[in-house]
Amino acid sequence: MIRQFKIIVEKHPDGYVAYPLGLKGVCVGQGDTYEEALSDVKSAIAFHIETFGAEVLEGEMPVLEAFVAEAGIPVS
Repeated sequence: MIRQFKIIVEKHPDGYVAYPLGLKGVCVGQGDTYEEALSDVKSAIAFHIETFGAEVLEGEMPVLEAFVAEAGIPVS
């Protein structure tokens, strides 16, 4: 069975970081390129499910859409 995940990929000065939405637990991938980070997080997701079982998928509502917003917040 193939399950689709929405994955956030962030570009940082020193590389890329990727993480899935709608998965119980913490699962992160990284790489020097977008493709490397995406490949790494896909591997991490598979390992996470193999390690913790299908329970990490149960009860999670599917993420229909994901948005990125920016907001200015005062910091003292």
